[in-house]
Order: sequence, then C-alpha cells, then structure tokens
Amino acid sequence: MMRRARRKYDEEPDNQDRWLISYADFITLLFAFFVVMYAISQVNEGKYRVFQNAIGQAFSLEKGAPPIIMEAPQAIPLPNPALKRRTEAIRREREHMTRLAQDLTSTLAPLVKEGKVRVTQTSRGVSVEINASVLFDPGAAGLTMESDQALRAVAVLLKDDTHDVQVEGHTDVQPISNSNFASNWELSAARASAVVRLFIASGVQASRLTAVGHADNIPVAPNATPEGRARNRRVAVTILSGIPETVTEVPTPPVAPAPAPAN
Repeated sequence: MMRRARRKYDEEPDNQDRWLISYADFITLLFAFFVVMYAISQVNEGKYRVFQNAIGQAFSLEKGAPPIIMEAPQAIPLPNPALKRRTEAIRREREHMTRLAQDLTSTLAPLVKEGKVRVTQTSRGVSVEINASVLFDPGAAGLTMESDQALRAVAVLLKDDTHDVQVEGHTDVQPISNSNFASNWELSAARASAVVRLFIASGVQASRLTAVGHADNIPVAPNATPEGRARNRRVAVTILSGIPETVTEVPTPPVAPAPAPAN
C-alpha cells in the first residue's frame, strides 16, 4: 500500500487584513475631496496655495516633481451685507423724505400756487423756501400774522419728526439802513431766529433746531431786477436727512518709518 506524499510546506491562511489597504486609499481620496471642496469655496490665492500643498501630501508626490499649478476661478461679486443694509436704510429714508415733502406741499398749497413757497427734495433733505414778504415787513424781523399761521402748520408736521432742522435767513444786496440792524448779516440772522422761536413755541424740540444768517451771500436769482431781489429775500427751512447718500472716505495718513537704532 502506497503512502501519500507529505506536502513540503503548509499552506498559509488567507490574509484577513487586506481590506485595510482599500480603506486607507478611500480615506486618502476622501480627504483630498474635502480639501478640494474647501479650497473652491474660498476664492483666495493663499488658500489655493494651501490646497496645492495638501494635494501633494495626500497623493505623496515625489520630491522634485513639478508643482501643481492651479488658477483661482474668477471671483463672483457677492452683496456686502453692510452695503445692503445701508442701501435699504437710504431707500427708507428717501421714501420718508418724499412723504414729508408731499405733506409740506399740501399744507402750504395756497402759497405754493402763488409762487411764494417752494418745496424741494435733495440728497441733503427737504427744503421749504419761503419768500420774506410772506413772513416779515420790509427791513423788519418780526413775523407777520400771515406768516404765523403758515409756520405753525409747518411746525405741526415737524413736531413729531426726529430729523434736525436748519433755518437759514437770506437777504438781497441792498444795504439795510435802520436803527435795528447794522447790516444784512444781523437782519438775516434775526429773521432765522424768529422762525426758530416760533417752532419752539409750537412744540418742536429746541435741540433739533439751528438758526443761520447768510445775508446776501447765497442768491438764487440776479439782484439786478426787483423780481430777482424779492426772490433772494427769503427764509429756507431745511429738514436734514438722517442718512447722507454720499460718503467721503478720509485717507489714512502715512505711517512714518521707525527711527534707526542708535549705534
């Protein structure tokens, strides 16, 4: 009876840890994928350099191999949250000023139709320009009875508002000659102050009011004709916008270099 030949070596069992190789490859690819996603989400040249290095490490680039050069995609302009909020605030402020201008025009409608009052809206605010003949007697700064009613109607609209109000007095070029005022400066300032006093008496908060006299320095019509001079004799009540629509950037002063250390 023949004896079965014995195997020269024992068969090795199957390697049960072979899956770790595939798992490690998968983790490496997954890491590389998230690095790519992160780099794409940040349009920044510096982060793309980090991404390039991370890719090289993930795939074990050989030392001395040519670097991977990737161009950052063109940045897509996104709305600045602060700019968006400011734009919305300007829009609401402009709408508020438009309503205020409409209310003032309606309140002063008879004088507007006669050309004695002009209501205008600019980026500075709403201006109510009132002819001096409606408010004062010639060469005087005391309000007339006609002006009292018109100004009190304006004060009713301003009383519950929160914006600052600037009252400006203007004259023509003819010099004043009476015992009450030495020049058009005093006359224009006194007329602006008279309007401010009436507003305060009508309930407008005093801290919101400013009186300014300009004399004949800001004409709106030629002073060569009686009509032009009458146009220049006026009081302008300006409700100032709370949000200026233009911003001037103040340049940053250059920083002086540090002095060299003494030897």
